[in-house]
Amino acid sequence: MKKERVFTRYQVFMIAILAFIQFTVILDFMVLSPLGAILIPEMNITTAQFGWVVSGYAFSAGISGILAAGFADKFDRKKLLLFFYVGFLIGTGLCASANTYPMLLAARIFTGVFGGVIGSVGFAIITDIFELKVRGRVMGFTQMAFAASQILGLPIGLYLANNYGWHSSFWMIVIVGILVGIVMVWKIRPINTHLEANKGQNPIKHLFSTISNPDYIKVFLATTLLSTGGFMLMPFGSTYGINNLGITLEELPLLYGITGVFTIVFGPILGKMSDKYGRLKVFIFGTVLGIILVGIYTNLGVTSFWVILVLNIILFLGINARMIASSSLITAIPDLKDRGAFMSINSSVSQISGGIASAIAGLIVVQRTDGFVENYPLLGGVVIVSMIASGALMFGINRLAEKRTKEQS
Repeated sequence: MKKERVFTRYQVFMIAILAFIQFTVILDFMVLSPLGAILIPEMNITTAQFGWVVSGYAFSAGISGILAAGFADKFDRKKLLLFFYVGFLIGTGLCASANTYPMLLAARIFTGVFGGVIGSVGFAIITDIFELKVRGRVMGFTQMAFAASQILGLPIGLYLANNYGWHSSFWMIVIVGILVGIVMVWKIRPINTHLEANKGQNPIKHLFSTISNPDYIKVFLATTLLSTGGFMLMPFGSTYGINNLGITLEELPLLYGITGVFTIVFGPILGKMSDKYGRLKVFIFGTVLGIILVGIYTNLGVTSFWVILVLNIILFLGINARMIASSSLITAIPDLKDRGAFMSINSSVSQISGGIASAIAGLIVVQRTDGFVENYPLLGGVVIVSMIASGALMFGINRLAEKRTKEQS
């Protein structure tokens, strides 16, 4: 008996193209941090100035997402995706052309204005063209973009930067992005079923009605807590690993690379489990696993590389389970007429809360003159509290998702 296809050929193409778009956007954001060692001396800037280059993107992305929310459901989603992707590529090209600190800072802010909206448009498209029962699998595949940027994009970007100058890393993203853009124009069909529901709706009123919707507010609060956990641990992960756990600089790429490979493998499996056994169950599984591993990891001393590697892989398993299950669950909440606005605001909330969380983490941890990072266990405790709180909120969101699914069926 022939097995029934879960996705049509066009849906498989859309999963691939959305994952590839995410790959370029994430890589553009991630590649800047390791370039700091080159940029700071070359541009003769301070670490604080470099910090503004990194955070400038996040804050401009968050603000633009909110401003774009009222208009997000007024256009064909294909056209909207193309508009912001072209703007993102122009911004990345400006980064590649920057020769002074003010030019680079302005270019990063410009790139964030466009790049910050792309993810939310992608989520809206997923909600439009995939049924809820398979969205976990779709999220599992699209989340692979994070791991791919870590194990493929970063090494290539750093190789180019070391051999051809830091500008070449951004030019690589532009060239790949242009090729992706051509495929988007050629192959993506119009996505406009939501337009009829939004005919005559005032964008400003639409923005405020979406922000003030009590059901949506619960999701925005959960997203704030979900972002807090990841953005608090991430900025100081490599510093903590080298100075507290005893990892060498040579071992760091191996740690990220192997973890990234396992993350790619885990993504589709967790997505399928999310669809089969329930998104809330997978989320709770990831939360419990994450709490245990954060508690262990943030209290370690000097440890064998292979022990750290195993703990890191298991920690990312928990993080991925939370991300995939929650992303899938959240797509069930917005009405057809609100999907673009809802996703745009939710993405902005994630960006802004992530930026704030990074700043708070910087106030909690202290690096001694010998490099040792103090208060990391305290930081882990804050992350655990945010995980518990987001888990409690997810129970209510799951009930709301079940209710909305019944109403729409």
